[in-house]
This record gives sequence, structure tokens and C-alpha cells, in this order.
Amino acid sequence: VLVTHVATLFVFQRFYVAPLLEHTIQDARTDATGQRRVVSRQLHFLEMNEQGTISNAGYAPFLDYRPLHKEEEALRPQLSSAPWLTSDLAAQARRYAITQLVPHHLHEVTKRREAQISKTEAAVNERLTKEISYWDARAAFLQEQEAAGKTNARLNSHLAQQRADELQARLTRRLAELHEERNLSPLPPVIVGGLLVVPQGLLNALRGDTDNADISNTPALFAHDTRRVELLAMQAVMHVEQRLGYEPRDVSAEKCGYDIESRVPATGQLRFIEVKGRVQGATHVIVTKNEILTALNKPDAFILALVEVDGQQTSTHYVMRPFQSEPDFAATSVVYDLARLLHKGASPL
Repeated sequence: VLVTHVATLFVFQRFYVAPLLEHTIQDARTDATGQRRVVSRQLHFLEMNEQGTISNAGYAPFLDYRPLHKEEEALRPQLSSAPWLTSDLAAQARRYAITQLVPHHLHEVTKRREAQISKTEAAVNERLTKEISYWDARAAFLQEQEAAGKTNARLNSHLAQQRADELQARLTRRLAELHEERNLSPLPPVIVGGLLVVPQGLLNALRGDTDNADISNTPALFAHDTRRVELLAMQAVMHVEQRLGYEPRDVSAEKCGYDIESRVPATGQLRFIEVKGRVQGATHVIVTKNEILTALNKPDAFILALVEVDGQQTSTHYVMRPFQSEPDFAATSVVYDLARLLHKGASPL
């Protein structure tokens, strides 16, 4: 399948492959069919280029793709005949997944399930142990009564002890099930699809289209999106996170739907920060559909960091829950009024 990347107009001039992998983690319990139970399944998108570089493409890179238009179909043979596409790209993608994606997925699931299972185990132990103790004591009391010639017509020591034994067996069985739930194992990653992604700029160049002006020259929206401003904005937010006592990491190259992953040392929880740098006086900010959906999927952890840049000076505002609804199906990005977003935000320090 060939698609074009519409969100990076005139930025990239090289096409790349986007393999789609599915990865599954199972525990030691079995279902009614005898199959081991699946506890987590993730879909991963990768990007592979001509140089053999492989990276994580993020949660939903396809939101920035579109199929080739009819007039672009003539370029298909030229695009798909590149020699590097004949190598075993699937094997390369699987190796990357096994070394990079699978360990992270397993660690993430193990950490989450360990907390859940430990909590369940403690609750099961407390409740059933109390019930076992009650029925053991009840059986002993009834046995003494029966020895003294006082019988209970509705309940005797044998039935009481039977209930205690049943509860003990239930406790043993439940703890064994929880032990099996702790025993996690990853399955090999499976390639379920792939795309050949062609940047719009490359398509235009191959078609000899010189009339298509670079949209980044539109003054009201893009004139201030320079590399210098972006770097200053990223540095400002990294500094803010460090001053707040967190451990930020730049993940902008991974196209995750956010630019910074900031770890809270006390809990290990992550803050997902999308950074938008704008020079003083800018009126609008553009947010991609992928970034908006990431924010809606992680409402309590996502932060939109708006950084106003005046020369070398920066002013940072954090906006929590910045978006209220999903973009239209056909939209690839949304233009927001910068002043309104700033009004919703606050200084993080």
C-alpha cells in the first residue's frame, strides 16, 4: 500500500516503510479452549528508511497519511522499485520489536499487573482467612456441645468443619490462580501489515510541481515556527520539569503524539508533554490530530506546554485537558486561538 504523508509538506524528501506489528502478552492461566489467556495486546507502528534506521512511529501515525490521488498513481512503479525495498524488511522490523518494543511492553504490563494482583491477593487472604478461622472455631464449639449431649438440629460440627475445609481449598485454588496470573510471557511479534509512506514534498518534486507553495510561509499560522523557537521551547520545558523535581526525556523524534516524557520519581508515573513554541505576538497554534487524540486518550497525564519566545526569553504555560473533542474524521490538524489556550493555562512554577 502506498500513502503520502500530508503533515510533513516540504520537510522530508525521502520515503520510508511503515510496518505494522501486533504484540501479545499472555499469563499462565488457560481459557475454556485450553489456550493461554491473553492479558495485553498492542499494535505498534514503525518507520524504516533507506539507511536501515528503524524507529517507533508513535500511537497513530496513520492519521497524517492519505492514499495516493489518481493523478499520483503513475509514480507508483518508480516509488516501489527502489532496491532497498527488496531486502527482508519484515525480519528487520521483528528484530527491532524483540529488542526494543517487547521488553518495554512486558515491563509495563508486569508492573501494572503486579500491583493489581498483590492488592487482590491481600484482599483474598484477609477475607477467606477470617471465614476459615470462623468456621474452624464454630466446628470446635459444636464438637464440644455435641460431646456434652447438646446437638444443633440445623448445623453440626461435621458441616462446620466441611465449610472450613472448602474455604481452605478455595483459598489455595485462588492463590494458585493469582500465581499463574503473575507468570507472564511475551509471544513473538507478528507483522500484520505495512505501508510505503511518501512525503508530499517528494511527490511534488517527482511531478515537477513548483507551483505548490510551501504552506510554512503563511504568515499568520507558520511564520514563527522556526527551528530556533522550537529548540528554545523544548529547553524551557525540560528546565521547568527538572525544577519541579521530575525526570524529563525528549521523545520528539519518536512521534508519540507528545514531545517530552517526564517521570515522577516518587511514583514512577509519566507526564506526557506536547511543546508548542511561538514567538511573542503569534496568534495561532496548530495541533495535529494525532496529538489531540493522544491528549484525549491520556486526559490525566497529558499537558500542552505553550512557550512564548521573545528573543532568548521564554514564558511557559501548562494547559491541562486542553482539548474537549476529537477532530473531524477528515482533519489532519486543527488551528487553535493561542490567546484562548493561554487563558486556560497557568505557569507551572
